[in-house]
Amino acid sequence: MTPRLSVEQECERRGERAVVSECVALPRGRSVDGELIIALGGPPADWVRTGGEPGPDYWLRVWGARGLLYAWHGLARSAVHSALNDEAWRVREMALRVVAQHGLGEERTLVEAMMRQDDSARVRAAATKALRRLDANPTSSE
Repeated sequence: MTPRLSVEQECERRGERAVVSECVALPRGRSVDGELIIALGGPPADWVRTGGEPGPDYWLRVWGARGLLYAWHGLARSAVHSALNDEAWRVREMALRVVAQHGLGEERTLVEAMMRQDDSARVRAAATKALRRLDANPTSSE
């Protein structure tokens, strides 16, 4: 199952705002329902069921941000802003995808700086793509 379908199913089951609230909780380091972690992370998140090693903690922040690609509410804006400043490049990269997806133009200045200065080439590339999307669709999402 794709991440999109998995998040859409969770939105049907829990409600979109509840899914967004839990996605926002993950990048902020808060614990959430294990079933949502499995829905967001797919097979790599099976440690929730098995009790195995969870892997690097940044994956939870990545998965929370990824969930915001497919479930959105304006209450997630501050979490996306925080994720853009995350120490893990994978989290920053995913947050840039969210900025692009939802047209979060208020992040333009930070995205421009990331495009020029981020240590990660993948983050710089994602920032470039985000700026293109912001330029193409200058209105921000609700």
